[in-house]
Amino acid sequence: MFLLLLLLLCCGTLLTCAKTSRHQGSHTPAHNHTDDIILAVILPQHNTSYPWAWPRVGPALDRAIAHVNADPTLLPRHHLRRIFANSENRDGICSESIAPLMAVDLKFEYNPWAFIGPGCDYTSSPVGLFTAHWGVPMITAGAPAVAFLLMEMYTSITNTGPTHKKLGEYALHLYRHFGWHQHALLMFSDTKMGERACYFALEGLYTEMHEENITTMDLVFEENKGPVNYSELLHKIKDDGRGEWLVFCFA
Repeated sequence: MFLLLLLLLCCGTLLTCAKTSRHQGSHTPAHNHTDDIILAVILPQHNTSYPWAWPRVGPALDRAIAHVNADPTLLPRHHLRRIFANSENRDGICSESIAPLMAVDLKFEYNPWAFIGPGCDYTSSPVGLFTAHWGVPMITAGAPAVAFLLMEMYTSITNTGPTHKKLGEYALHLYRHFGWHQHALLMFSDTKMGERACYFALEGLYTEMHEENITTMDLVFEENKGPVNYSELLHKIKDDGRGEWLVFCFA
């Protein structure tokens, strides 16, 4: 229902300023009727390892659209419908090269009122730049990285999910509550072949702690490059953890 409310707010704003919010110089396709509100959905179509893949969130979105269309008082004289595009490559990976191509195709073929997704950091970045340029809202729960909040270029994004900046603020709250104020060890698993979820999660902690002048050190381990010597890592944590150290581990 939270997503539904965001959609209603988004669409309500667009209905009042439709002429100015659309891409200048673009024409409305013949099949995009004036009473249709098109939502362009860009998400991984099959790979459910992504929290916001289509099999996970698609039923909720379809139910929200059906609920809005069934109540004539919500969007009078208008009808919601969605257009879907897959952001996966051949290997099922959420692709930062495919997603923006899908966004451009959907924009110029259907001229949507809003974009739903993409559902990953790397795909949300280029699509977010396009939607900001077009003046079209982008609603996603898959852009938790700190950069989406700190960089002024991502003006079109409404993030409906948790963010790593909030995670960092929570860690600072723990530090203040228990009186810790000197050190933190940030330990994370990393791979440049995937989404680097641990890296982005750690970034929120790192950024917030440095703003509070808390000294940090980081320790990286890569599970996809052979066996990891966990015993050595534990000894490293034990040695560095003496005194006022708190260990954050992402794996």
